[in-house]
Amino acid sequence: MTVPEMEMLAKVEVLADLEAEVHDLMVVHEAKRVLWFPSELLSPPPDTDPDHHIAQLRERTRGISTPLRVALALNLLTEEGLPHFHRLLAVYLGSDSFWSKWTNLWTAEEDRHGAVLHDYTRDSQLLNNPELERMQFEYLKAGFEPAWDKDPYRVFVYTTLQERATQVSHANTGKLASEFEPTIGVVLSNVAKEEARHYVFYRQIFDAVLKRDPNRALVSAAAIMPSIDMPGVSMPNFREMADVIRRAGIYGPRDYLKIVEEQIRNWAIDALEGLDATGRQAQEKIMGIPARLERISEAMETRSKAKTFSFVVAFAREFAMD
Repeated sequence: MTVPEMEMLAKVEVLADLEAEVHDLMVVHEAKRVLWFPSELLSPPPDTDPDHHIAQLRERTRGISTPLRVALALNLLTEEGLPHFHRLLAVYLGSDSFWSKWTNLWTAEEDRHGAVLHDYTRDSQLLNNPELERMQFEYLKAGFEPAWDKDPYRVFVYTTLQERATQVSHANTGKLASEFEPTIGVVLSNVAKEEARHYVFYRQIFDAVLKRDPNRALVSAAAIMPSIDMPGVSMPNFREMADVIRRAGIYGPRDYLKIVEEQIRNWAIDALEGLDATGRQAQEKIMGIPARLERISEAMETRSKAKTFSFVVAFAREFAMD
């Protein structure tokens, strides 16, 4: 057996040892969850004329700015990448083990996120939905293959960071858009709260991995934490849309910096002791990541210049941002 094969076997054994903890975390997760469905959030109140309800919704959305529409499109398309992630979790964690119970539950919960946002944009006519659907098709067709190197530990580092990032993006978008249209505030608040619960689950799983196998876990974390490709990186116009949400103060490098610092504290990475040479090296690398992210943020802010944008999904309206 080669060294990489032995390393992989050790990690598989650690994950197999987590069955009781996964079960307990799932019980807590479901006990705290308030299960909602898109039709419940978007249906007109009782005794309300549906046509009047839709007309009022569309009138309210007129006030939502084009940058916020772009943010909603990016958030929606990110959620619609769910098939990529169900596949990745099934491949890395197994589709015939106790992990599949979590994977299937997570997928069922996440599926409602894209559905409610898609229904909202269709009802409100906030976006060019035919273009939105074309972008979704191209995104799914392009695939998503993150650099996890067949390492299941990296799955939990990535999902911790990514779930927290989507929570921040949804919450900030909802807060800004709800100043004009309250329904989208309710929708994105519900989505963000669920992303927060998923984040807690993945964070706690990786914490359990760190306690059992700190050296290998730190090496995996050090490979992922410097930067993560968000799920939509392969979708059309992703980087330009991401630039818009950065300029709008919704999500950007400084938010990712805060998320990384938060996980370093949560996992008490600086306090881990008894590490071997490889573990200490990974620990040192992780502790240096915030300073690197700070430099990247400063450089991006310093070089950023006013720019004009236009996206077909937002009806090709030109808008300028500082």
